[in-house]
Amino acid sequence: MKQHLAGTAAGLVLALALAGCGKGGSSDSGASDGRTITFVAAKYDEDTQPYWEKLIKDFEARTPGYKVNLEVVDWEQMDSKVKTYIQTKQQPDVLNYNKFSDFARDDLIYKADEAVSAKVLGDFLPLFADQAKYQGVQYGLPFISSARLFFYNKAIFKQAGVTAPPKSWAEVEAAAKKIKKAKKSGVIPLGLPLGPEEAQGEFGIWSMNNGGGWVDDSGKWAVDQPANVETLTYLRKLTKEGLTQPNPETTNRKDVFNQFAQGRIGMINGAVFMRKGFIDPVDKDLDYGVAPLPSKDGTTHNTLGVQDYLVAFKKDGGKNREAVNKFLDFVYQKENASTFLSTEGFLSVTKSAGDALSSDTAYYKPFVDALAGARFAPADNPGWAAVDGAVKQQIGTAVAGGDPKKVLEKIQKTAQKTG
Repeated sequence: MKQHLAGTAAGLVLALALAGCGKGGSSDSGASDGRTITFVAAKYDEDTQPYWEKLIKDFEARTPGYKVNLEVVDWEQMDSKVKTYIQTKQQPDVLNYNKFSDFARDDLIYKADEAVSAKVLGDFLPLFADQAKYQGVQYGLPFISSARLFFYNKAIFKQAGVTAPPKSWAEVEAAAKKIKKAKKSGVIPLGLPLGPEEAQGEFGIWSMNNGGGWVDDSGKWAVDQPANVETLTYLRKLTKEGLTQPNPETTNRKDVFNQFAQGRIGMINGAVFMRKGFIDPVDKDLDYGVAPLPSKDGTTHNTLGVQDYLVAFKKDGGKNREAVNKFLDFVYQKENASTFLSTEGFLSVTKSAGDALSSDTAYYKPFVDALAGARFAPADNPGWAAVDGAVKQQIGTAVAGGDPKKVLEKIQKTAQKTG
């Protein structure tokens, strides 16, 4: 598998400060006055819109004559929304999204050094700036980062006689069977979200911990490789044995995260923002632990690294660039960036925001350390948008009754059509 790797853990710990963490450029859509821009932000939780509303109000007060129109879109609708924006040439001036390279390929967005000042550009941590490049040039603006680890409910484990978090897939299955046998009312042994919200992330976690992935060592699409087929067959087995929640193919990540926070799930692949966004609002006293992601062999534990971006679209021959520059530089001011991170519970992608934050070292350190060897989705490949969409819609069908090999072969065909 082609790895999109990391820097050093020590450097990340220091820099992140353990954060509470159509071709052709111009578009005729929404002709700009040069001072009014639109911003489409992804909704992470209920705190997202209030944060952006306040920031935009502050920006407009400090930058007279400039205006930002905000639209906040839930992640479940984001892919279809973005597709519509592009097809109808109604793209916003600034977009908060998890992809960028297809926009760069089609010359729709500004290069990073055209979108923000040199000061902001130099503030990005190299780990994340490297993931934001297309053909060696940075286009994406790193915005937030996250890492995934294994969350388990200690009380459920104790009742079921599970003495330690599982390291291997065999141990995951054994622990799940013990939890099921304990028959605690309403408890699901393993949360498996393969619904359209983020099925690609969930499957990616399992496949990379079986030596699989989306591409081979040369960077060519390898969605239907044997390791991935084996992985999906394993997940199908767990589902058929009743060790997961019913209907994983329609279950979204936020659903199992909420159920875990309510003490109704024994184990899940969780994210750094779990505590801030899901657990603490429900039960600050929830007795849970965090461990490396289980692997098939139980010895090598790969972590899924995630980052989202801001991208700036070219419009009206570049007439919007000045307003975009002013707004994005304001967004990346350390007090603004650090406030977003502490509000949402993500890790920092800039030196200054990381330095401005202080938080619970014990909770965040494992996630920061894990980023040093993390694997990322191939977001630098313009075909990833199509593959990502196919995975979200199709991968879950394999555990619902489809054949894992045939499902992956179908997604591979989508990948190959992208080049």
